[in-house]
Amino acid sequence: MEIQIAVAKINKYAVSESGDTLEVVERPTGGLSVVLADGQTSGRGAKAVSQLVVRKVIGLLADGVRDGAAARAASDTLFADKTGKVTCTLNIASVDLHSKTIVLTRNNPAPLFICRGEQIDAHNEDSVSLGTSRNVRPVITEIGVESGLTIVIFSDGISHAGERRGQPMNVGETIRSLIEDQDPAPQQLADALLAHAVSLDDNRPADDISVVVLKVSSRAGDEVRRMTVRLPING
Repeated sequence: MEIQIAVAKINKYAVSESGDTLEVVERPTGGLSVVLADGQTSGRGAKAVSQLVVRKVIGLLADGVRDGAAARAASDTLFADKTGKVTCTLNIASVDLHSKTIVLTRNNPAPLFICRGEQIDAHNEDSVSLGTSRNVRPVITEIGVESGLTIVIFSDGISHAGERRGQPMNVGETIRSLIEDQDPAPQQLADALLAHAVSLDDNRPADDISVVVLKVSSRAGDEVRRMTVRLPING
């Protein structure tokens, strides 16, 4: 088997800096973690908050701290720094080669989706953003690594897409329509979800949008690990 991870991100319309921050870090016991944070509101202030959270989390994960403990520590740091006045959502998706599981850590009211073939499950348990109190705990889901598994994680820009037109995005049905008659690559799925959200906002995103797709498939290549990043530059 092999793990493929794809990301698609875009800023809020007419805002030069995204409040979403995403990083990937290797785990000391094998595997890697994808960390996505969305700072409250948008722009430079939100970016500073999400960067503070992500830096805290990836530093702890790289030291071998468990995902849930890293999330709680980041929340405590944000609460102490901002005295509870600023919040930040957090998602961690970890492929742990030691336990051969995928650990999903969520401090985000927005759900995540786990797809196995045509079965699509929304995980929308109540979840509290970081920084709201000293007692914030994440929702943690752990599943075995299995071929055919697809996980979709996103910031709330996806959830709110289309709301100002009275046509909010049905994320679950959109995912189903994309994977029902085809087997899209992770990047194709992430791009399609983001593109649909942007279209619902009349091509002027009402919020920062980030989509992460993690897919487990049968390995057809070599032993080389690869990562590709595309960063558009204006001007």
